Amino acid sequence: MRNFAYLRAESVPDAMKATASHTGARFLAGGTTMLDLMKCGVEDPTALVDITRLPGLDRIDIGADTIRIGALVHMSDVANHPDIRRDFPALSESMWRGASEQLRNMATIGGNLMQRTRCNYFRDLSYAACNKRRPGSGCAAREGINRGHAVLGTSEHCIATYPGDFAVALVAFDAIVHVSSAQPHSIPANDFFLLPEDRPQFEHPIAPGELIVGIDIPVSAALRRSHYLKVRDRESYEFAVASAAVGLELDADGRTVRDVRVAMGGVATKPWRARQVEAALNGRPLDEQIVRSASKLATDGAVSHGMNGFKIELAQRVVARALLTVGGIE
Repeated sequence: MRNFAYLRAESVPDAMKATASHTGARFLAGGTTMLDLMKCGVEDPTALVDITRLPGLDRIDIGADTIRIGALVHMSDVANHPDIRRDFPALSESMWRGASEQLRNMATIGGNLMQRTRCNYFRDLSYAACNKRRPGSGCAAREGINRGHAVLGTSEHCIATYPGDFAVALVAFDAIVHVSSAQPHSIPANDFFLLPEDRPQFEHPIAPGELIVGIDIPVSAALRRSHYLKVRDRESYEFAVASAAVGLELDADGRTVRDVRVAMGGVATKPWRARQVEAALNGRPLDEQIVRSASKLATDGAVSHGMNGFKIELAQRVVARALLTVGGIE
């Protein structure tokens, strides 16, 4: 047992002050990720700052133009919110297709964004080579068992897959992450997740002690007509092998694409926006052949590392199926 301090914050400034006073402190909300990483030895915090009682961060506010979700809202609250289920289906679907019901009842939205990869070489300390855990040590996954690893956004230093679902939808629909710090700021969801490049130990552009306080999601016609498709090795309680969050808006003729959103999960080192697919479909008729042809662009630049090569075609098929589903063609 490694000793650590436990502190309970009553306000956002209180939480930030507590982390500043303990080098190596971590925030604790639902604990579904942090406690797991502590048990396997990846995280070794000097202190846990309990933020579950911070006021005002457990609200969902739906306005005419924006959906605001507080960082302490539970996954299940988003998945089951009647307005979100009815009007913004990809947000609800990406929540209830993730984890188990018990975990969704505990895990928070802020913690969900900060979850770390499930790469076995990262989480198992018996493997010395992991640049994400031990910078400069190498990447065992590149030559190891890598069926579940990324084919997009990789580097010679890391091929670990980003594991989450909700963030894929956030990236697709241009969400904004709000961060409290000495200088509060906001970060587009697509920029909140960093590519590994030569520093895979850095996953987000926030400093220790900075705290996610909420997420804004712009309301759009594409979000109202959206879908999250998740393909996995078993029906529930499993991470995506490949997934897609898509949204669609058609012109008044009901046939021409006015706006389309596509992001993928399970195949990249971060939630992956497929802008080539969007560009190929905008202004075109919503036709099965056109959709399938455009979907092949989803994996431009993908690199197979052996066992995970099948993901390249699978991702294309998942994107096409999600688009055809939301378009009412399939």
